[in-house]
Amino acid sequence: MTTAVSNVGVNPAAKSSATGGSQAATTAMTSDFETFLRLMTTQAKYQDPLEPMDSSDYTAQLAQFSSVEQQVLTNENLTSMLAQLSLANMSQLTGWVGKEVRAQAAVHYDGSTPVTVAPNPAAVAEKVSLVVYDSDADEVARIELPVSADPYDWDGKDAEGNALPEGSYTFVVESYDGDGKVLLSDVAEVYGRVEETQNINGEVALILESGSAILAGDVTALRNPESS
Repeated sequence: MTTAVSNVGVNPAAKSSATGGSQAATTAMTSDFETFLRLMTTQAKYQDPLEPMDSSDYTAQLAQFSSVEQQVLTNENLTSMLAQLSLANMSQLTGWVGKEVRAQAAVHYDGSTPVTVAPNPAAVAEKVSLVVYDSDADEVARIELPVSADPYDWDGKDAEGNALPEGSYTFVVESYDGDGKVLLSDVAEVYGRVEETQNINGEVALILESGSAILAGDVTALRNPESS
């Protein structure tokens, strides 16, 4: 049974850009805080004792000091919360290990089991070709497909009909118009088994059997291996 998936398990707040941004903000805020503290200490140390700093000005600076300190602490707490959310997302997706996910990625071919490819050709295409590349990015097969999004089972054979060895393969769908011009060339979605989950810069990544790393948000379907 195939289950459609829509960005499951990835909290937008845990995106790497947000994490990297919060870390940079923490560093900048801490630097400003320390600079402000040094300036205020130096000002108090070298003030003219005959004309001391006005108490209202001093109070205002203390308030600014407190505000900067609170901003630093708040930023640190937010960074900690983002890290915890990312760990929670990764824990949630641990149940995907051993299952097959569909995404645009290279897939592991075991040498015998057909690979299910989900093409998505251009709707106005007159001709569609499925191009198979090995791990060295060499073209090993080119198959003509109908202009349809129906799944295709690749039998692991090259352009001459010879069986290809076990390994990692990538599938590209090329859509052509009536004049043979390429309208669209896109990596096809394939099913790959999840070997593990990783936390990469605050973002949950799925490591497939082929060695490919994909984001959980890029998964479009999930199924048990028994249904393949």
